[in-house]
Amino acid sequence: MSKPEHTASYYAASANDKHIRPSLSEHIKADICIIGAGFTGLSSAIHLAESGFSVIVLEAKRVGFGASGRNGGQIVHSYSRDMDFIEKHYGKEIGTEMGKMAFEGGRIIRRLVQDYNIDCHLKDGGIFAACNEKQLKDLEDKKALWESHGHDNLVLLDKTQLKNHVGSDRYTGGLLDKSGGHFHPLNLVQGEAAAVESLGGKIFEDSEVIKIDEGSNPVVHTKNGQVTCRYLIVAGNAYLGGLVPKLEAKAMPCGTQVITTEVLSEAQQKQLLPQDNCVEDCNYLLDYYRLSNEGRLIYGGGVTYGAREPSKIKSMIVPNMLKTFPQLKNTKVDFAWTGNFLLTLMRLPQFGRIGKNIYYAQGYSGHGLTSTHLAGKVLSEVIQGDAKRFDVFAGLPQYPFPGGQTFRVPFTAMGAFYYNLKDKLGG
Repeated sequence: MSKPEHTASYYAASANDKHIRPSLSEHIKADICIIGAGFTGLSSAIHLAESGFSVIVLEAKRVGFGASGRNGGQIVHSYSRDMDFIEKHYGKEIGTEMGKMAFEGGRIIRRLVQDYNIDCHLKDGGIFAACNEKQLKDLEDKKALWESHGHDNLVLLDKTQLKNHVGSDRYTGGLLDKSGGHFHPLNLVQGEAAAVESLGGKIFEDSEVIKIDEGSNPVVHTKNGQVTCRYLIVAGNAYLGGLVPKLEAKAMPCGTQVITTEVLSEAQQKQLLPQDNCVEDCNYLLDYYRLSNEGRLIYGGGVTYGAREPSKIKSMIVPNMLKTFPQLKNTKVDFAWTGNFLLTLMRLPQFGRIGKNIYYAQGYSGHGLTSTHLAGKVLSEVIQGDAKRFDVFAGLPQYPFPGGQTFRVPFTAMGAFYYNLKDKLGG
C-alpha cells in the first residue's frame, strides 16, 4: 500500500524534507503521546522534550499534512477576535491575561527557527490593508489597542505611504506590523519535526489513531500499534474527524484556497511588493498574499463552509488577485490547492481537559500560525503543573454551533454572506 502524500501545493513541491517517516507497528510507552504533527502538536512536543519528557507524535498522514503545511505562511498576531471583544464578552481580567499572550506566538516561531536552524525563508514585516475609510479607522483603533497591551512595532500608513509597500490602487491605507512576517510553512513544520527528533522524540506518519482508552495511563491505538502514556494531547484540529466526539460538535472545518503564480520577474516583484512584506486585507472574507522566496506570488482567500473541496480553485481566487493586481492579467498560475481550518462559534481557540490527563487545543478560526505555537507552550506548562495560562483559555465558554451537525454549515454561510455584503458596501 502506498504512503499518503501531501496535497499538490507549491509548498509540497518546494519542501526541503521529502523523506517519509515509518508508521507505528509496535506497542510502546512514553510520558507524552500527541495526536497530530502540525504546529500545535510539534510546538507541544518541542517544549515538553526540552523539559525532559519522552514524547511520541502520531500523524495520520504526513508531517504538516493539514493546515500547518498549506496556509498563507503569515505571522499575524493576536486571535481571530481581538482583546476588546474578549474584554467586552468575558471581562477585563480575561482580556488582560489573553493580551499578555497575544504576541508571544510570533516570538516562539522566531526562537525555534533560530535555535534549531530551520530553513524556512523567514522574513519580517506584515501589513493590514484597509479597503475603505471605515476599515482604516478600525486599523487606527487596532494600533491603539495593541499598543495598550505592550505591542509597539506598528506604523499607520496613509494611501500614499502604503503604495511604498503594496503596488495596488485597491486600498485606502494600512497598518504595518514590523514584528509580523512570512515564511514557507511546510518547511517550518518539517523543521520543527526534525527539532523534536533531535531532542529524542519519535514521530510516526501514516499512523491514524482509531481508538483512545482513557484512564490513569491512556492507551492510544492505531491500526498496527499502541502507545501507552501518562499524558495525551489531542492536536488534530480540522483533521481530527470523529475520533473524539465531544470535541466534534464544538467546531466546524472550513476550507480556504491558495494559488501560486509562476516566478515573476524582479521588476514585477518590486512593483507588487517593494518591501517584500506579506499582506492581508480587512474584509470579513479576507484576501492574503506574499512573495515566495523565489519570487512567486502566493495569493489566498475564499471560504468554503463545511470544508467542501472546491472544483475550481483558480476561478475563485484569480479574480480577487486581478482586482488587487490587474497587471498580472496574463500571468500563469502554477499551483492551486485548498486546506481546512477549524472554526469556533466565538472565533476563539478552545483549550480543555478530558479527565485528568488528556488535553486538547483546537479551533484557531483562521488565526492559527501564532496561536498554535503559543498553545504548544501553554500545554507544556499545564502538564508540568502550571495551569494558570492554560486555564485562561480553558475557562472560555465553548458553544456548539446552532443547528447541530445538520444545519451549522448553512447557518454559518448565511452569516458570512451578511458580513461579506457589508464589506462590499463599505460598512
